[in-house]
Amino acid sequence: MTIFASGNNIYAMDLRTVLTTDTVNLHLKGTTKEEIVDEMIDVLFKAGKVTDKDAARECVLDRERKMSTGMKHGIAIPHGKTDTVKDLVACIGISDNPVDFDSLDQEPCRIFIMTLSPVNKTGPHLQFLAEVSLLFKSPEKRQEILDTQDKAEVIRILTE
Repeated sequence: MTIFASGNNIYAMDLRTVLTTDTVNLHLKGTTKEEIVDEMIDVLFKAGKVTDKDAARECVLDRERKMSTGMKHGIAIPHGKTDTVKDLVACIGISDNPVDFDSLDQEPCRIFIMTLSPVNKTGPHLQFLAEVSLLFKSPEKRQEILDTQDKAEVIRILTE
């Protein structure tokens, strides 16, 4: 669990309360940024986390147009703020093949973590992004996630 302050508010973030096996896809098939975003939105929709797939998709792609969320080390963190969710929601996807995501290091991505949060709640959104980016500084964790075929194991790796 991570404690995060934003303004006068203090938030506690525990990824185990946000990620479940229903929000993990170990075999994304998309070959483009848009296809990956569509698959990730679909994961959240099927898990009952998003009420309007089109609006959620548009907010994530709008964010991508402003600046890519492709980070470094094969990781992308597509995200957005939308009224299609009541609280912060997230999912993780692993691509079978590397996908060009306009990353900072120009390397393709295989690990994708998407988060959506309500327009009026900034603290949990920023905290989630900060926590997730810290998790992937470890090459060992990244490799463990790519190697596993167990959804629960992905969550364990992320939260240990």
